[in-house]
Amino acid sequence: MRTLIVAGALVSCAGLVLSPATAAAGGLGPAPKPDPALLAQCTGTAPITCTFDVPPGHYDVTVQLGDRRVAAQTEVFAEARRLMVGATDTAAGGLVRRTFTVNVRNPEAQQNGFSGPGTPGLTLTFAGSAPKVSGIGLAPAGCETQRLFLAGDSTVTDQDAVPYTGWGQRLPISYRRGLSVVNHSGSGESSVSFLAKPEMWAALQPQLRPGDVALVQFGHNDKQSTAEVFRANLTEIVRGIRATGAQPVLVTPVVRRWFTGSTLNSTGLIVNGLGVDLPAEMRSVAAAESVPLIDLTARSQAVVEGLGPEQAKALYLTREKRDDTHTSEYGASVYAGLVATGLKELGLIPDRYWAAD
Repeated sequence: MRTLIVAGALVSCAGLVLSPATAAAGGLGPAPKPDPALLAQCTGTAPITCTFDVPPGHYDVTVQLGDRRVAAQTEVFAEARRLMVGATDTAAGGLVRRTFTVNVRNPEAQQNGFSGPGTPGLTLTFAGSAPKVSGIGLAPAGCETQRLFLAGDSTVTDQDAVPYTGWGQRLPISYRRGLSVVNHSGSGESSVSFLAKPEMWAALQPQLRPGDVALVQFGHNDKQSTAEVFRANLTEIVRGIRATGAQPVLVTPVVRRWFTGSTLNSTGLIVNGLGVDLPAEMRSVAAAESVPLIDLTARSQAVVEGLGPEQAKALYLTREKRDDTHTSEYGASVYAGLVATGLKELGLIPDRYWAAD
C-alpha cells in the first residue's frame, strides 16, 4: 500500500501518495483544470446540461463561469438538483472559477426506489437567468475527501422533481472542494423503516469510515412510533454510526406550517398521533448518548412563527400543492442554512471546507 506523508510521518491513505506540500495544505492537491473535451459534452443553452461517463464515487469539479462576449448569470447543479454554486453574475469578458466535490451514486436521488435511478455518470446543469460556462475540469477526489452523510426523510432527500426540494439538496453550496455531501435519505422513511429496509441503513453503514460525519433526521413519518421505539431506533443508529468511527449528529425534524393562531400547533411541532413529542425524544437520546444535536425544530419554528402564517407559505409548497410539510426551493435553502449554521457551531467540519460567507 502506498502512503501519505504528513509532517514527516507515514500515514496510510487508501493507496494515495501526496507530496508533503499537498499534505500540509490539508491533503488537497491542485484543482482539476478545464478540459475542452469535457465542455464539448454539454448541450443546450438555458439550461446547459453536461453528462460525463464516470463510475460511482466522489469527484472534484472545476467550472469556469461566464462568457467573453456577453454578461451572464449562472448557477450550477449536480446530479439530482443538488445546488453546488449559487447564482453568479459575470460581466462580458469576465470569467469566474469555482470548484466543488460531488458524490456520484446510483440511484442519484432518493435511495429507497421512490424515484428513478437517474442518468448514469455525473450530470452537471448550468441554469440561471443567462447561464454561460466556458470551462469544466473533472478528476476523482482523493481519499482525503471529507464526507458528510445525511440520513432522513422527504424533507431531507434529493428530490428529483420540481417543485419538491429537500434541505439536503441545498446543503452542498455551503462547502468548498474537499467535502462531499452524501444524501442517503428517502421519501416516507421513518426511524422504523430506515432500519428495516436493506437499501437504507444496511447500505449506508458499510460506507461510513473514521472522519465521516453523519446527520440523522427522522420524525415526520414516525406517526405511530411510541417514545420507547423511537428512542431505541435512534440509539441503534447512533451507536451503529459510532461503531464505524464516524461521528453521528442528531437533527430534530423541520417543522410543518401548521398554525393555531400565531403559533405552531402540536402537528406543526412534530408531535405524533400517539402524543409523542418526537423532537423532545430526539433531544433526550442526544443527551443520553452524548451525541451532538442540531435543534432544527426550534430553529425552523423561530423562522416560521417569525414570518407568520401567510408569509411562511413561501417556505413550503402551500400554494403549489396545498402541502405544508414539504419545502419549496426557497424553503429548502433557508433550512439548509440553519443546518449549516448548526454544524459550523459544532466545529465538526474543518474550516478549510467551508465556503466563504
